[in-house]
Amino acid sequence: MKLFYPRIFEEDLQITALFSESNKEIINSGSSVPGLNLGYNTEAEPTEVDQNFKLLFDEIGWNRNQLAIANQVHGSNIIEVSKPGTYDDADGFVTNKAKLSLGIRVADCVAILAGDPINGVIGAFHAGWKGAADNIVPKGIEKMIQLGADPDHVRVYLSPCISLKNFEVGEEVASKFPEQFLDRKSYKKPHVDLKGFIGWQLLNYGIKIENIEISTHCTVQDSAYYSYRRERERAGRMLGMIKLNE
Repeated sequence: MKLFYPRIFEEDLQITALFSESNKEIINSGSSVPGLNLGYNTEAEPTEVDQNFKLLFDEIGWNRNQLAIANQVHGSNIIEVSKPGTYDDADGFVTNKAKLSLGIRVADCVAILAGDPINGVIGAFHAGWKGAADNIVPKGIEKMIQLGADPDHVRVYLSPCISLKNFEVGEEVASKFPEQFLDRKSYKKPHVDLKGFIGWQLLNYGIKIENIEISTHCTVQDSAYYSYRRERERAGRMLGMIKLNE
C-alpha cells in the first residue's frame, strides 16, 4: 500500500502524520471507484469503503475507533475535539488529546496537517477554494494557539492538490484571491495557485518557512491520486491523518 509520511514530522516522536495515495493498481481494481477510496460520498458501496478503512488501519497499526473525521462542507468551521466520531458541518479539527487521530478527505482540495510537538497540539484542515478564501488555515492556526500551540514550533504539511496549471476558475472565484496568486496571462481564464496562497497565509501567521512542507504533486496530472476535476463521479477520496502519540 502506498502511503506518504510527511518529512516535516519525521523527527518528532510525539506526532505521526500520513497521506494516502489512490492505490488503484492494487486495491479494488474492478470497483466503480477503484483504489483505496475512503469517501462515503462517492459511487462506491459503503461496505467497500468500510473495508478500505480496515485495510488502511490494519496497515498502519492505528486504532480506527480513535478517529475524528468530518462530513466536510467546504466551509471554514473548525471544531476542538476530545473524542472520536464523525462530525457534521466541519472542515477542520484541533486537539491536544493523545491517541486521537484527526482525518481530512480530499480529491483536489488541500489536506493541511499541523502540529506543535513541544506543546502537544495538532490540527487538520480541509481547504478548497472556498475554505482557503474564507481563511480556514489562519483560523485553524489560531485555534491551535488558543489550545497552547506556539507558532515558532508549529510544523505544517500541505498535501497534493490541484496545481495552478490545472486550476482554471471564473472571475467570481478569482476575485477572492490576491493577485499574486492568480495567473491571468497564460490562459484564457484565471488560474489560482492554491498551495502558494495557503503557504503565504501560514508565513503571515508566523509559521517559519523551514517548518512548512508543501507537496509538489498535482492531483489532476498525477494518476497516483484521486481528482474530482479529472474523474468526476468516479473519483474516490484520499485521507490525510495526524495524531499525537502517548
